Amino acid sequence: MPLLIDEELLRYRAKLLRKNMTPAERRLWQHIRSNKLGVKVRRQHIIAPYIVDFYIPSVKLVIELDGSSHNNKQEYDEQRTARLVEFGYRVIRFDNTLVRDKIDDVLEEIRSYISI
Repeated sequence: MPLLIDEELLRYRAKLLRKNMTPAERRLWQHIRSNKLGVKVRRQHIIAPYIVDFYIPSVKLVIELDGSSHNNKQEYDEQRTARLVEFGYRVIRFDNTLVRDKIDDVLEEIRSYISI
C-alpha cells in the first residue's frame, strides 16, 4: 500500500525545522548560505516523504547532519539514504561534532561533491 503524505503537514514541519535549527545546522548554514559555494542550497527541503537537512538542486546532493538524535536510528538512516539514492539523489552525512570541530573539512568534502 502506498504511503500517503500530508504535504501541508510536511511544509509546516519543514518550516518549524528551519526556525529551530540545531547548532550544527546553524553553523553549516552560515558557511553555505547565500551562494557561498557557488550553488543554491536549500535547508530543510522536502523530498517526500522526507525533509532533508540541506539540498543542492543543481547537483541533486542531499546533506544530512547526524547528532545524538540519530544514535539509535542507524538502520532508519541507512534505509532513508538508500531510498533517496533510489530517487536519484546523492547523499552525504556528517556527524555534528565534525561540523563543530572541522568545518573546513566538511566544506571541502561538500565542494568535492559539487564539482563531480
